[in-house]
Amino acid sequence: MDKEKIEKAVKMIIEAVGEDPEREGLKETPERVARMYEEVLSGYFDDPKKHLSKVFTSPSGELVLERDISFASTCEHHLMPFFGKVSVAYIPGGKVVGLSKLARVVEVYAKRLQLQERMTDQICEAVYDTLGAKAVMVVCEAEHTCMTARGVKKTGTKVTSYATRGSISDDLKYRILAMVTAK
Repeated sequence: MDKEKIEKAVKMIIEAVGEDPEREGLKETPERVARMYEEVLSGYFDDPKKHLSKVFTSPSGELVLERDISFASTCEHHLMPFFGKVSVAYIPGGKVVGLSKLARVVEVYAKRLQLQERMTDQICEAVYDTLGAKAVMVVCEAEHTCMTARGVKKTGTKVTSYATRGSISDDLKYRILAMVTAK
């Protein structure tokens, strides 16, 4: 990541809105923003599949569901945050992964400039491909500040997206959705 380039760009934005980048409160803002981007976009420098490489044999072919994995991401359209929860359900194909690893995969994809729908699909694809699962379903519910803090300003509005891979019946999809949305 080119932190120096980010600092220059932020300084230009500060000047473009009519502020003085040398003012006390703004003087270190370009550096702070560059460090912030390094953190919130760290997913570009991590391979999600490495987190799924440590697996355990499982004779069970029953559903595994990890729900409400919290995340924060950055909308690629407005560079504003969106945040919410992801639930990952899969039917093992003989292998299961440690539960913290699913949360790590969510983090890798969330820490990139994203579309919620793409992120949901990427998580699903990684789990399906890497674990050799029989079926995977990922459900993501998020609030987008590009819609709540600007534009139509509809606070509390949430967007739900889901992706599936493998052999998953409509009945199972509905049951998973019911489990994920149960409060």
